[in-house]
Amino acid sequence: MKKSKAAVILVAILAAFAGLAYYASIILSSTGIGEEMSIPLGLDLSGGVSITYQVMDENPSAEDMSDTIYKLQKRVESYSTEASVYQVGDDRIAVEIPGVTDASKILEELGNPGSLEFQLSDGTVFMTGDQVADAQAATTTDQYGNKQYVVQLTLTDEGAKTFGEVTSENVGKALPIVYDGEVISYPTVQEAITGGTAQISGQSTFEEAQTLATQIRIGSLSLQLSELESSVVGAQLGSQAISSSLKAAAIGLVIVMVFMIIVYAVPGVAAALALAIYTALVIATLYLFEITLTLPGIAGIILSIGMAVDANVIIFARIREEIASGKSVITAMKNGFHKAMSAILDGNITTLIAAIVLMGLGSGTVKGFAYTLMIGIILSMFTALVVTRWILYSFYWLGMRDEKFYGRAKERKTINFLQKRYVFFAISIAVIAAGFIGMGVHKASGQNSLNYGLDFMGGTSTTADFGEEYTIEDIENKIIPVVKEVTGDSNIQANKVEGTTQITIKTRTLSKEERDDLNNKLADSFDVDESAITFQSISSTISGEMRADAVKAVIISTICMLIYIWFRFKDIRFGASAIIALIHDVLVVLTVYALMRISVGNTFIACMLTIIGYSVNDTIVIYDRIRENQTLLPGIQIRDLVNISDSQSLRRSIRTSVTTFSSMLVVTIVALIMGLDSILSFSIPMMAGIAMGTFNSICFVPSLWVWWQTKRGITVLKPAKKKAKTSV
Repeated sequence: MKKSKAAVILVAILAAFAGLAYYASIILSSTGIGEEMSIPLGLDLSGGVSITYQVMDENPSAEDMSDTIYKLQKRVESYSTEASVYQVGDDRIAVEIPGVTDASKILEELGNPGSLEFQLSDGTVFMTGDQVADAQAATTTDQYGNKQYVVQLTLTDEGAKTFGEVTSENVGKALPIVYDGEVISYPTVQEAITGGTAQISGQSTFEEAQTLATQIRIGSLSLQLSELESSVVGAQLGSQAISSSLKAAAIGLVIVMVFMIIVYAVPGVAAALALAIYTALVIATLYLFEITLTLPGIAGIILSIGMAVDANVIIFARIREEIASGKSVITAMKNGFHKAMSAILDGNITTLIAAIVLMGLGSGTVKGFAYTLMIGIILSMFTALVVTRWILYSFYWLGMRDEKFYGRAKERKTINFLQKRYVFFAISIAVIAAGFIGMGVHKASGQNSLNYGLDFMGGTSTTADFGEEYTIEDIENKIIPVVKEVTGDSNIQANKVEGTTQITIKTRTLSKEERDDLNNKLADSFDVDESAITFQSISSTISGEMRADAVKAVIISTICMLIYIWFRFKDIRFGASAIIALIHDVLVVLTVYALMRISVGNTFIACMLTIIGYSVNDTIVIYDRIRENQTLLPGIQIRDLVNISDSQSLRRSIRTSVTTFSSMLVVTIVALIMGLDSILSFSIPMMAGIAMGTFNSICFVPSLWVWWQTKRGITVLKPAKKKAKTSV
């Protein structure tokens, strides 16, 4: 590469960064253009629309309520991935949609959920709306090239069977679709439809197709609903809290960049610039795809930042090793990127598999986390493998060719990790046992084993008119402590009702005596009119179906990761050990939740998913070293092979963990100062998970894998079929 070409590449990268940084600053701005170009924020960050529906059916069954909530959840996710639907009392359903402010528009687009029937030409009902899984407007082209506006129907298994039988017997006849007694479509059957999907044509505009699709979707609910009330609610976190959290995140990122520069010199500068570009790209992508950002979503970004740092650390460690072996700097860079490629790809792909499964099967918080995680993984791989590479090459061809700019790996002393494996096993067992004992003690004392939040357990919603405007910070510092004093609840959520002086407070389920005490306390402390205070019981926002979906998604993603690791490393024990390690890390984090009584809510799911991703990625790096050394050191005892591989990866594991841990520590300190429990409920378990994940990947996983192999009588591994490529 010529010097002039290197200069052009570097200038182009810097110009791209400047443009992205400016674009990102506009998006993050709270004034001017930033109001028009902003990332949609969830209820916890910016507020949104709250709608309450009244069930029109008499004595609705628990099954019908649950089914309606689940289906309505899927409908409102078109507005936001973080939208939530939950039961209020016996016959009401609440919908909360973050990032939007026009309640009337939402209601108009959502429609008034009513009854939907598919009828024969004589009026006989052969299918109802609950047999429709989905309905979407689409544009197609007929055989003559003319544009058509259609509605694509997806039926349930039961609906597909019924629809197939009816359409087979009624080819050429009309089958009217009736919504609340009114015919909304009169399609004619062209042919038997047996595949579970159907297409309704004849709409004159795309908007007409959208309206029909909306009516069909909302009419597929099990119960008929009527709008009771709607309002715009304020954020659970104030602007000051959000601003402080963003500053903390920025400080954490700067700390990571400074650390990389100090430790890795010129490559560290390249990594710092690549991380800055990565951050700007994430912000721009979230805006372009209109992804709603909440605290769980931020968790996915944090994980991907950690993986981006990890990728750079792996690459730079490899470059230093190549320089130490006598390679020239340019050859060391080529070999370093090549040898790091497999570990980076395998680690990221396993996590990406999990993100895709979670995105497809999850809902609400889980889906929001999956979206941000997937975006973060793709962008982190791009910046580490492409941007960092070209920056580093440009630095070299611009004159920074001396190996002192890049460093030389010091000879590592091989540590006998396996000798202390029983100590490591004992530490892990002791930590996890402490968690189970703690949960048992809480259960025996009449409490829940874990401190379940409103998201999981439901509770009581209290609405009071305080007669004056309160900021979120005022609510946090003045009102919530009073409520906490009465209820003893540490997991209190409070929202302003925009345009009014009302505040809605959600707590654990309160007894009549506790409600009366709260009434009196609010009246005495804030001069609230007791007669105007209303109480309602609320169900969990994370419904049984959502929890089932989350569990199903985690199980399927875990199986997919197991299969992938098995395929890549040609040994199912690699995959099985990784999964056991994953479970180990989850149990350790669960211990932290149990012993510290941290609230188990939406952030709990996000935290666990983050730890799963971090754990697998960390483990993959160790496996990659074992696989490589299996070829480079033929005939070596399996114990020596693992000790050497583990020692080679030790410094990388510690440095990666230190950078990610430091970022979370800054966020935690800010949250402690400001009393932001919602952030602490995520950051503290995350720090514990990072620390234990590092211990796990270094001490637990390799020992477990060796134990598994020796049980089979294997003491020496055969060399890998494919040798590692090197350059000279």
